[in-house]
Amino acid sequence: MQFYPPEYFDDKKNGYTAIRTVPLASAMGAEILDVDIANVSDEQFAQIKDALFRYKMIYFRGQTNMTIDDQEALTLRFGEFGTDAYTKGMEGHPNVQRVLKEASSVVDWVFGDGWHTDSPFLAQPPSISLLQSLDVPPYGGDTWWSNAQLAYELLSDKMKEVIAPLKVHMSAAWVLSNVNKGKPKLNDLSLGDMNLTVDQQKMIKGNFHPIVRTHPETGQKSLYCDTSYSMGIEGMTQEESKGLLDFLGWWATREDFNCRLRWEKNMLVIWDNRLCLHKAFNDYDGYRREMIRTIVNGEVPA
Repeated sequence: MQFYPPEYFDDKKNGYTAIRTVPLASAMGAEILDVDIANVSDEQFAQIKDALFRYKMIYFRGQTNMTIDDQEALTLRFGEFGTDAYTKGMEGHPNVQRVLKEASSVVDWVFGDGWHTDSPFLAQPPSISLLQSLDVPPYGGDTWWSNAQLAYELLSDKMKEVIAPLKVHMSAAWVLSNVNKGKPKLNDLSLGDMNLTVDQQKMIKGNFHPIVRTHPETGQKSLYCDTSYSMGIEGMTQEESKGLLDFLGWWATREDFNCRLRWEKNMLVIWDNRLCLHKAFNDYDGYRREMIRTIVNGEVPA
């Protein structure tokens, strides 16, 4: 199966003279070579940004010189910091979130579990996410991504017509119910080794966003729904919306549209939440995993 013609991945035709790309899967994802995140030139950044929109998720190996300051600086080249709904950030770095699970932790859920796009219950959800690996297990702990733009493109014309005017209710109700299991109903919660400080009422209320959203820079249309935060469709009963959301959630995350990344230490991954979904996998009990995450503020989905 080949979703894009071979020339779609041709660096020369794409004008990539300051970076090299190695596609991860036919549907999405690419490794970026010849880049030191601590010293990204303007020419490299422009090509990195273009590659991000092309591949939806990009990653860089061997970034041994990268610091938290470097990640913050690169994040700000994409736009202002986004609001994190789950944590207050790190000491001295309020816009940086530590994603941590210690070797001693055995939990049913980890941060990022389940197919989702980051914090879609916000009025202005994050546009771009950056995740740096500080410590990774020897196996397990992979992350999956799925191409929501490709999923939309391959829908039938009739289905596109049906969903075009619809708005999905994005709410953290289901996610918080899982986080809250066996815990007192307090704003200060934990998920593994992460202390969460959340406004549960605001996150559950959520927001309504278009099921089909248009990327503000590329004009690409993509499915904007998932299996974690999509709680209903405006103007429909729960029974009516459930069938449609169940189908779209399954369709958007079909294996055909996926790529899967095995993490290494000193890796940086960047993805566009407007063009893809992702999920973490909790299969590394007994091993430590630590990541550093930053997000870019997004626009009101349209």
